[in-house]
Amino acid sequence: MSARVHDATKSAGVAPEFIVDPALLDAVSPSGDRGGIVLGSGLQGEPLTVSALRAAPTRIVLVGGLYLARQVALRAMAVGAWVVVATGRPTAWHVISKAAGTQPNGQPSPLVQIRRLSPVELPRPSEDAPLLVVHDGGPTPQDLFPPRSPWQTTVYVLPYLHPQAGAMANAADLVLMQRLPVGQAELAARIWRLPPQMMRQLTTLKDDQVVALGRNLWRPLRLVTTPKEQQILGPVRRGD
Repeated sequence: MSARVHDATKSAGVAPEFIVDPALLDAVSPSGDRGGIVLGSGLQGEPLTVSALRAAPTRIVLVGGLYLARQVALRAMAVGAWVVVATGRPTAWHVISKAAGTQPNGQPSPLVQIRRLSPVELPRPSEDAPLLVVHDGGPTPQDLFPPRSPWQTTVYVLPYLHPQAGAMANAADLVLMQRLPVGQAELAARIWRLPPQMMRQLTTLKDDQVVALGRNLWRPLRLVTTPKEQQILGPVRRGD
């Protein structure tokens, strides 16, 4: 697949990989360091990163709760990305804007922008300042901010898997799925041609577990929340 998940202890990968110790994420703040996003830990406790911010337009579909979406946004901030959130529930995202801090004049940091669900001009992404666009527009989102340039990643937040979102989900470079009810797991099996064992696994994931899915990729992982993130987001959970 294009946006790969890797052990942070390994350097192999098609896209640029940057080793990030999870302890560094305790200070969640914009930095000048570009890098992969630490998603969580593997079954053996090893940190896992995803090269989501890279020199290619990238699509990520997230099927699950608001907690996971906001954590991904925080992790992108921590490696120096611009974050633009297009959403119909802006108050739910104010914690991310607050976490970015303020400018010397007291105005909110421009590194995080909360927008309505309508086309807007986006910051120009670059290798030193990649762009993460979070499209929080329900289970069948319009493609208002398709990634068209290198160093832009668009994350589509789907509260649940809907048949009309199948084409978008299937075209994603990476899909992150939290626990699904049986009916939605069956739909996932049809979209991605999953065998029964994988379909059942989607219905039994714990609140802090996620499956990373892509071409030739099926990787269960456990979400890890730092003390700083817990102050901002609260404990790990499946729902919003």
